Amino acid sequence: MNTGMKKKAAILLGTALLTSVMAGCGNNSNNEPAPAASNDGSAAASTGPAETLTVEVFDRGIQGQPDLNNNTWTKYVNEKFGKPNNAIVKFVTVPRSQEVDKLNVLMAANEAPDISFTYDGTTVTRFAKNNGLYTLDELLEKYGQQLKSYLGDTVLSYGQYEGKQVSIPAKRTLLAWNGMFIRKDWLDKLGLPVPTTKDELYDTLVAFRDKNPGNVNGVIPWATAAAGMNYTFGNLVPSFWGPMSEEEFVTTTNWLKPGNKDAYKWLNKLYSEKLISPDFALDKTAKQADADVTNGKVGFYGANWDYPLTAKIREPLKQNAPDANFVAIDTFKNADGKYIKETYNENGLFSFIPKSSKHAELAMKYLNWMADPEVLFFLQFGEEGVNHTMVDGIPQGIAQTGENMQMSNLNLDYTLVVNGAELGDTEKNVKTYAAALATGDQSYEKLAVDSYKINTTDGYTGFYYGVTNEASIKFGKTLGDMNKQMMDRLIVAKPAEFDALYDKLVKEYMDAGGKAIQDENVKHYREIKESSSK
Repeated sequence: MNTGMKKKAAILLGTALLTSVMAGCGNNSNNEPAPAASNDGSAAASTGPAETLTVEVFDRGIQGQPDLNNNTWTKYVNEKFGKPNNAIVKFVTVPRSQEVDKLNVLMAANEAPDISFTYDGTTVTRFAKNNGLYTLDELLEKYGQQLKSYLGDTVLSYGQYEGKQVSIPAKRTLLAWNGMFIRKDWLDKLGLPVPTTKDELYDTLVAFRDKNPGNVNGVIPWATAAAGMNYTFGNLVPSFWGPMSEEEFVTTTNWLKPGNKDAYKWLNKLYSEKLISPDFALDKTAKQADADVTNGKVGFYGANWDYPLTAKIREPLKQNAPDANFVAIDTFKNADGKYIKETYNENGLFSFIPKSSKHAELAMKYLNWMADPEVLFFLQFGEEGVNHTMVDGIPQGIAQTGENMQMSNLNLDYTLVVNGAELGDTEKNVKTYAAALATGDQSYEKLAVDSYKINTTDGYTGFYYGVTNEASIKFGKTLGDMNKQMMDRLIVAKPAEFDALYDKLVKEYMDAGGKAIQDENVKHYREIKESSSK
């Protein structure tokens, strides 16, 4: 399985919460098979007791959210899929922040929903390795032709383990990850161009610090936070990397890549010159960085490519600094003149059918039904004139209140076969995504299109090994924690102590499991290359 770039919080599950979810799953004593259905999910007849299909859904704790098992979207599912298939679809809520821990408990108790999902590929691999998942090849062939056609071989390959299909990855329609944004109004006030290199950015940050073009109290040239460090420096650090073979680029930990040390030394210099948020290492949730941006104190920052479009940034910024105008930029050019940056792989979340499920055929029919363009459109946008209006072919003003509320952008938690808008065209998908985030404010369309284009140019994806890295499962959590601490310590270190500290921390990282993971990656990489050359 491809582990991707997702990280999951490890939070212990309380007994009371477990009890409530177990009750939500229920014990389905009705195990009669559903009526025979065609590949599009429709049934030839509806006879006998209804079959109950349980499907996971994230509870994101959104204020004012409707009943996650009884709303516009679940009613549509039961009307359009449930009735024709003589089935009842019940949604089992799983707290978003505890999803991996909850799945572990439910799987161990054989109580996981018939269709469960996670963004953590390593978790799915572990379930497959322990023989806890249905092998889906035959089900896909018999009941999933529409699904196979929609996802394609590349996306489906991310859900294979030891040559067998064990999960159904969602198609990720938008691949951008990091983004970099600068106050264009500040540049204009200072008569400065949009920076396109690291040196130009440095000069701009110094000007922001010294001239304070926003006339704000406590100007912050570059805002960042410990919580968002990967986003902030995800485009910067690779721009320092030197020449590498493909094997070195793929398998070598970033800490040992040529030039990586220079990248952090440059960041250390910026911090020592008060060009970066002074207390970023204490900002574990990015709450302070968000506040600084929305209060108009910040000239430059890095985040998700769509960050300025989100309501938590867009609305308070308009109120506090109505003249603020952030634009997307590409400023980290490497020695070859490329602006390399990591992008998402083609897959999103992983849906799977636990071995304990008694409704595997119905589960596959459900996922296959969802791949119908008409179904996807309704689940993402609702009914025209009720949930949205069409403007130049883009759905606008998607309803966000009452039972029409979508608890995730474009109903991500109910559209398990796709991550992102699906209108069959990338530019339309980007504009639609922007419209959904900005609730119809077309002024954000250009920012979204520009940011997406910039942050997929010269992009590279994580190498797909197709097999699990056992050392990563064993040491991944420890190394993930160490990685965050290393970044913080190196950036705030005294410049004279930087080199020795970098060498010391990297050695500790490699000794704590980094070398084991790297060695296993090298082994798998060479096996793949050897196999492909035969």
